[in-house]
Amino acid sequence: MSGFGYRITDGKVERVAVKAALSCTADFVWVHLTSNEAEAQAWLRDQAGLDDYVVDALTASETRPRCEAFANGALLNLRGRSTEEVTSGDALASVRIWAIKGRVYSVTRRALIGIAEVEKEVEAGEIVDPGDFIAAVSTAITSDLDPHVADLGDELDDCEERLDANRVFDLRRTVTRVRVAAIGYRRFLSPQRAALEKLATLPGAWLAEDDRRHLAAAADRAARMAEELEAIRERASLMHEALTDLRSEQIDGRSLVISIIAMIFLPLTFITGVYGMNVADLPYAQKPWAFDAIMGLCAAIAVLVLGYFTRKHWFQK
Repeated sequence: MSGFGYRITDGKVERVAVKAALSCTADFVWVHLTSNEAEAQAWLRDQAGLDDYVVDALTASETRPRCEAFANGALLNLRGRSTEEVTSGDALASVRIWAIKGRVYSVTRRALIGIAEVEKEVEAGEIVDPGDFIAAVSTAITSDLDPHVADLGDELDDCEERLDANRVFDLRRTVTRVRVAAIGYRRFLSPQRAALEKLATLPGAWLAEDDRRHLAAAADRAARMAEELEAIRERASLMHEALTDLRSEQIDGRSLVISIIAMIFLPLTFITGVYGMNVADLPYAQKPWAFDAIMGLCAAIAVLVLGYFTRKHWFQK
């Protein structure tokens, strides 16, 4: 079973194995598991003594951000960026947390960048209770995700500046990627904001006032990112429509050129086809000036057709 534990006693921080984390009393204990195997479920149920409902919530295969008060603690599911590869439909990895007075249990399937940052804060002695821990996790997740949301907006700004019919395919790929990322992030950030706001208002002495303020600030930051992602999604949709229009105009322009060329050569093809027939008694076929006359006639027809199209403004974009 993979994972680690921390025990804090009288300000002293000690990193221990998972199985040894609960072996003695401590002011604050944090146990983190990175597995959803039956062994982890058995440890949470038998060794940690957690309720079956809590164990199922911590090890569920499908989760969404939520907060729920249960008994004397709180269940919290959050989403953050992972160092491991994720799918487009599940853009953020989950962390499931059960917090009671003096103890926190967390479970992840993939390594979260936010958890690594929180671990550094624990080792530095900056986290001494469950309220500090949850506030640190929510702050670390939103702080890590915020610049990446801003990068999506910057990429879209760059696409808008480079909007050109000759770059339609490259720009469309970028816009599609940005739009998919924005949809994937927003799918979790909106409920995550609601979960953090609910947690900040839950009754309980293990959440101090400064922890509640940090949670409210993280919820506000998540709300701002969700709004920005919605704006990015709408801008990406409009950008995609603009690129489609540019592509259509480009195709229409090329079709127009082809049509004009065909219109010019249509009468020329008819004349040359007639005089190319291997039959007798063609008018002026035996005259020495016939070839020059036919070529002159073809040139005159071409000039007349081009003049007509120019007068009708077919060449204007």
